[in-house]
Amino acid sequence: MTTRLRVENLSKTFVLHNQQGIRLPVFTDACLEVNAGECVVLHGHSGSGKSTLLRSLYGNYLPDSGQIWVGHQGEMVELVAAEARQILAVRRHSLGWVSQFLRVIPRISALNLVMQPLLELGVDKAECEERASTLLTHLNVPQRLWHLAPSTFSGGEQQRVNIARGFIVDYPILLLDEPTASLDATNRAAVVTLIQQAKQRGAAIVGIFHDEDVRDQVADRLYTMTPASVSAEVQP
Repeated sequence: MTTRLRVENLSKTFVLHNQQGIRLPVFTDACLEVNAGECVVLHGHSGSGKSTLLRSLYGNYLPDSGQIWVGHQGEMVELVAAEARQILAVRRHSLGWVSQFLRVIPRISALNLVMQPLLELGVDKAECEERASTLLTHLNVPQRLWHLAPSTFSGGEQQRVNIARGFIVDYPILLLDEPTASLDATNRAAVVTLIQQAKQRGAAIVGIFHDEDVRDQVADRLYTMTPASVSAEVQP
């Protein structure tokens, strides 16, 4: 099997500089490997470091030690020591991120917001628009909203626009931070379908899902975390 993401001995501590430099260890010596076509779900109690680990994999947090290797254009790139421009290139081509929150861009329509990552790769605008339209339809975003700025949308509508934006590029690696949070059953099922399709095309997925039913449908393995330490175990 092709390994697309490998985490080696990763540790992260937060330092509270406004509270006399108190150090808060989050996780220690995380080791994780994700292959093409599988979804590994980060699992554990609140405060166990799931979101911190996911953000570290995307390069939002700098770990204290360890390595993060990601498959990028035919080679494995180590992100912890990578320069900013290399991290941006990996994000643009190889590493997708879907959170439960939409970063609203003023005056940009929902359709253009969804299209943007694909447009930046040089894909023809007509093809981008067709794919964006397909995703928005699949996620039940009303067509009357497509040409409006999503700052006025409901929370659920914004979330579905964000999911469409995250799935419009066929990233080899996808990081999903509670993408189904606050969605109704119909739209949770639509997101599950997108995840299953991504797995079928060979994407390696790491996600956080608090919805047990969704987790059971998409997870191939659970990576169980505990505060200040992590351990991986295979569960049915």
